[in-house]
Amino acid sequence: MFKRLCVIGVGLIGGSIAKAARVHDLAQTIVGFGRLDDVENLQIAQNLNVIDEFYVDIETAVLNADCVIIATPVAATENVFKLLKPFWSAQTVYFDVGSTKGNVIAAAQTVFGFVPDNFIPAHPIAGAENSGVGAALVDLFLNKRLIITPVENTNAEVVQKTQHFWEKIGAVVSIMDVQQHDSVLAATSHLPHLLAFALVDMLGQRDEQEDIFKYAAGGFRDFTRIASSDPTMWAAICAANKTELLPLLEQFKTELTKIQHLIETDDNEKIFELFVYANTARERFIKSS
Repeated sequence: MFKRLCVIGVGLIGGSIAKAARVHDLAQTIVGFGRLDDVENLQIAQNLNVIDEFYVDIETAVLNADCVIIATPVAATENVFKLLKPFWSAQTVYFDVGSTKGNVIAAAQTVFGFVPDNFIPAHPIAGAENSGVGAALVDLFLNKRLIITPVENTNAEVVQKTQHFWEKIGAVVSIMDVQQHDSVLAATSHLPHLLAFALVDMLGQRDEQEDIFKYAAGGFRDFTRIASSDPTMWAAICAANKTELLPLLEQFKTELTKIQHLIETDDNEKIFELFVYANTARERFIKSS
């Protein structure tokens, strides 16, 4: 499909894309790009045959590349665009994999003055609590949703190529408006991560005095698994999508206050009704996913 695929940021997501692209024969050559302090990780990626070559010079990395994937933390997107700008090619397909899209669009507009028509904001709804290229999986995107958020001037042929690429590595592709994407993901992904981090932070401080983690059961492990996710990445996501996150946090605080009041007033019937509704809503989610 592509002659030369360049992955900027060869970590869990970038590495998994490269692995899947190789297995499905979607690129003749796969190269990685990173900073000087990322050389060790890039060398590991090459040793693992995730990439064929790696570079710390962006001009060399993207030379003759007909597909460039930006797989860095969302906070770095603007700087990546600045690196790419002098070497941007109209013949190349570009897409990112960030968890937020509004800030990516804003970064493109800041650097280029517009969103290039051959850049596709994309987001694979897939991941793992482990990070780094050593955690990359060839089937990470199999049967997982991939959201494309084209803008008004996006080239339809580039959208089609991007969609075809993701479908070839097993993703289920949807097209969505940028704002809708950030709103939906704030509720279904970003907020749950915040809650997991907050709970572990609270109990971790108590654990220093009370040794409570020793007695935590499987439910605690299941609920807090995502608190093992990369802190750098998730801090950046919170900053990038705070417009959508802050109202949700207020809404969640209201919900907790409601439950607190029901417990204080021994309103067991209302507590039961709330739990039944939540149980039924989750079953709907399980059946539809």
